[in-house]
Amino acid sequence: MSLKQLAIDTLAKNDRGGFTIPTAGLYPYQWNWDSAFCALGIATYDMDRAWAEITSLIEGQWPNGMIPSIIFRSDDPDYFPGPSRWGKTHGTIPSTGVSQPPVLATVVRQITEGPSGAVRRAEVFDAIFAWHKWFHDARTANGIVATVHPWETGRDNCPEWNIGLDQMEIAADLPPYQRMDNKHINPEYRPTQEQYDKYLTIVHFGVSIDWDQRRLTDEGPFLMADPNIHFVLLRADKDLLAMAKEMGKPAQVCDQIVAWIAKGEAATDYLWNEDLGAFTARDIRTGTFSTGFSNCSALCFYADSGTSHQRARTADNLRRIASKVDYMLPSWDPDSPDFEAQRYWCGPVWPQMNYMTAQGLAEQGEAELAREVRDDLCRAIEKSGFWECFNPLTGEGCVGSNFSWTAAVWLSWQHETKLEGVA
Repeated sequence: MSLKQLAIDTLAKNDRGGFTIPTAGLYPYQWNWDSAFCALGIATYDMDRAWAEITSLIEGQWPNGMIPSIIFRSDDPDYFPGPSRWGKTHGTIPSTGVSQPPVLATVVRQITEGPSGAVRRAEVFDAIFAWHKWFHDARTANGIVATVHPWETGRDNCPEWNIGLDQMEIAADLPPYQRMDNKHINPEYRPTQEQYDKYLTIVHFGVSIDWDQRRLTDEGPFLMADPNIHFVLLRADKDLLAMAKEMGKPAQVCDQIVAWIAKGEAATDYLWNEDLGAFTARDIRTGTFSTGFSNCSALCFYADSGTSHQRARTADNLRRIASKVDYMLPSWDPDSPDFEAQRYWCGPVWPQMNYMTAQGLAEQGEAELAREVRDDLCRAIEKSGFWECFNPLTGEGCVGSNFSWTAAVWLSWQHETKLEGVA
C-alpha cells in the first residue's frame, strides 16, 4: 500500500464524524491547530470533509472570540485533564480555557483559493476575525501577543518555558490528579511531574477567576512571549487581510487588521536575542530570553518578518543545526544541555513545524534550506511511518503513532509536488 493511501486511511481511522482526533487513546478529542492541519491534508482528496473539520472547530468558539485548544465533545477517561478539570468554561461545548497557535486563517486561505472558495471564506471570516481580535485584546502584554500557558503555545515542555515555570510555585490547594498520558507513552519521553503540577496550577488559577481572559494574562502565574504564537498570528493576520480585501470587506475591518499587522511587525524585535542570533521566547515580567534555537525560531520567514540581518543569522543557525543532526528540524537546539532527542518538545522533529518552516523558507528565497527541512521529514516518515514527531538523530518515530497531522502534512506536500510536476 502506498504512503498516500496509508495517510488517507490514518485520517479516516481518526475521524470522529466531522472532526479528527490526533490519535486514538493518547489524544481522544479535537485539538485546535491539529484540526487546521488535518483540513489541509484532507482537502487534497475531499474538500467537503476538510471544510467540516474547520466548521466543527469553530463550533467551539467562545462568545469573546477565543477558539479553545481542545474541544470536549465527550468525557473520555483515557485523557487528563478532561472537561471536569477545566471547570465551567464559556463556549457552547465544553473546552479548555486557553487557545493554540492560530493557523486557521492561513489554512482557510490556502484551501479556498480561487473563485469557488469565496462562499466558504465568507462562511468563516467573521469567526476567524473575532478570534484574532481576541488574541490582540486579551493576550497582549508589553506590546506583544503573549501566552499564559505552555499548552497554549502547542510546544508543551519545550525548555524555553522553564524560565517562566521556574518562577512559579505549585498551588498549595492544587486538587489531586492522576495523569493518563504516562499510561500510553513511556514517561521518559513526556513532561516531568513537576512540570505537570505547574501546568495544572495555571489551570487551577483560571478556574478560580472564571476564565476571565484579561485577568489570566495580567495576573496569572505564567506570562511569556512565544515566537510560535507571534509569527503564526502575524502570518495569519496577513492572510486574513488578503481575504478581507478579496471579499470587499469594509474599510474599518481592513484597517483593524492592518493595525494588528503593524503591531506584530513592531513587536518582532522584542523576541530577537542578538547574543544567540535567533528569535526566542522571552519572559514578559523579567525580560529574560530563552537561550536556545527552537523549531519556531525560523518562523520569521513564514511570517515574512524580521530584518535582513536577523534572517541571515537565523539561516546560519539552521545550517549549524543541520550539521548536528541527521533529520531537520529538531524542536530544541542540539548544542543546548537541555536537548533530548526523544523527549517531546526537547528535541524531536515535529511535522507541522517543518511544514510551516519549509513554506516560509521557500517563500523567502531560501530554497536549499526549505528543501532540506521538507525532505528530512519525508525521509523520517518513509522510514518510520506517521508518528507524532521523530528523533532528529535516527528518524525513529516518537510519542503517538498513526498521527493525523503527520499524515495530513504528507498528503499536502505530495499534492503540491504533483501540482508542481503538472505545471
